Amino acid sequence: MMRKTMTALLAGTTLLAGASAALAADAVTLQLKWVTQAQFAGYYVALEKGFFSEEDLDVTILPGGPDIAPGQVIAGGGADVVVDWMPSALAAREKGLPLVNIAQPFKQSGMMLTCLAETGITTPEDLRGKTLGVWFFGNEYPFLSWMSTLGIPTDGSPEGVTVLKQGFNVDPLLQKQAACISTMTYNEYWQVIDAGITPEQLVTFKYEDQGVATLEDGLYVLEENLSDPAFEDKMVRFVRAAMKGWKWAEANPEEAAMIVLDYDETGAQTEKHQVRMMTEVAKLTAGSNGALDPADYARTVSTLLAGGSDPVISAEPVGAWTHAITDKALD
Repeated sequence: MMRKTMTALLAGTTLLAGASAALAADAVTLQLKWVTQAQFAGYYVALEKGFFSEEDLDVTILPGGPDIAPGQVIAGGGADVVVDWMPSALAAREKGLPLVNIAQPFKQSGMMLTCLAETGITTPEDLRGKTLGVWFFGNEYPFLSWMSTLGIPTDGSPEGVTVLKQGFNVDPLLQKQAACISTMTYNEYWQVIDAGITPEQLVTFKYEDQGVATLEDGLYVLEENLSDPAFEDKMVRFVRAAMKGWKWAEANPEEAAMIVLDYDETGAQTEKHQVRMMTEVAKLTAGSNGALDPADYARTVSTLLAGGSDPVISAEPVGAWTHAITDKALD
């Protein structure tokens, strides 16, 4: 009887210790820009491999979707940190939502315009007079900046382009409703290929190659929170663990893709697509240690300001990014 009692007491003590440890972990909620997929593999890897828990963090990852705007979520208190593209983050900041970039895992842009070769488009100038599929909800800013740089109106005139508000799919190209559509190197482009169109039947314009690439998938928080030392410390640990996850994912793309699949509650993702996506995403995160490159930031701002009569932002942002977190996280 005494042995059973002691065993029960020890078991209870162990459970209490475990519960205390769990309570001690700092909670962090991350809002993704899109649905659960390898685009965000680094965060899921950090969660699955225990990199977050090693930093005493209890991280909740919230998938995004077509009706979810990261900026609105964080403004409403639904997240501590969000994944967003810099154009939408800077546009939101200018409108009064003080988002600050604290880390930049993505070094390269994956955005491009994918066109049917049969339309005769071979250069950007050939886009004139064509209908182009464009994503909105903040994703239109890089496209509008590019068109402004080219001097191509987006008013549907013969010398301009007609903008088709594209859903988050590739149907407008497959159904030939548009000559070109917005795609990402790691996602929609391959959906077009999987639909039976060969690479030779396509012409692509990568924003990176056009000199108007803007930064994607950075980590953003509210400026006011950075004045809280406890929050800053939490973000330092979060970024350190997240970047460990990203570098692990780069080195182990297939296993990283499988981890993402385990967290996909919709069952909509496939192994083939996620492995391919992770392979492509690794090309975009390669070369980044998580710290924002000021030159990349300056290029993004310059592109967004070059909007003619309708720029994405009207003035050089102030305080829109900081190295305070990455300097400590990567030390």
